[in-house]
Amino acid sequence: MREKDQKTSEEDNRMQYAIEMYFDKDSENKIMELIQKVADAGISRKFLEWKTRPHVTLACFNDVDEDRCRELLDMFVQSHKKMKAHLDSVGMFTDTKTIFVSPMMSRKLYDLQADLHKIMNEFDTNGWEWYCPDNWVPHCTLALTREDEAHVFYEASNLILYEFDKICGTYFSIGLTKITFPVEEIYTVELS
Repeated sequence: MREKDQKTSEEDNRMQYAIEMYFDKDSENKIMELIQKVADAGISRKFLEWKTRPHVTLACFNDVDEDRCRELLDMFVQSHKKMKAHLDSVGMFTDTKTIFVSPMMSRKLYDLQADLHKIMNEFDTNGWEWYCPDNWVPHCTLALTREDEAHVFYEASNLILYEFDKICGTYFSIGLTKITFPVEEIYTVELS
């Protein structure tokens, strides 16, 4: 096997992980109601098929040592408190046909994400640069329509625009997930 082919094969076999930040139960339920409305309207069920809960992804990595990551998360939450979460706008990534709600960006949220990347700097972020500090667009996905017919993106966007009301809650915990189908939640710990 040529070196280039071997490298591509090795990259394809890497396990992918995310560090996600979760909401208080009331906020999570409100977000899930909106996600469920998209499914109940017969528009798209793709997000529900991933079997993940509402979250804001803080970082993505390749091939982490899960035990080491748990240790680092335990250390991280000792110095990071629960904080207000204000989801106040709807957005979309048109290239991936992803529809989401956006949290109001604050210095605390920016610093929390940057601090997480500092403590997790031993893990590989290659290919996940859009989740690194200074490139990050914090968002909470509501609909994934890339694999659906083109009109689904617009129908889901329209429904979400009509149904969305601001959500004010709390960022409650963070967790390590394995990016598989469906998503595998490995470890979750409450912020202090």
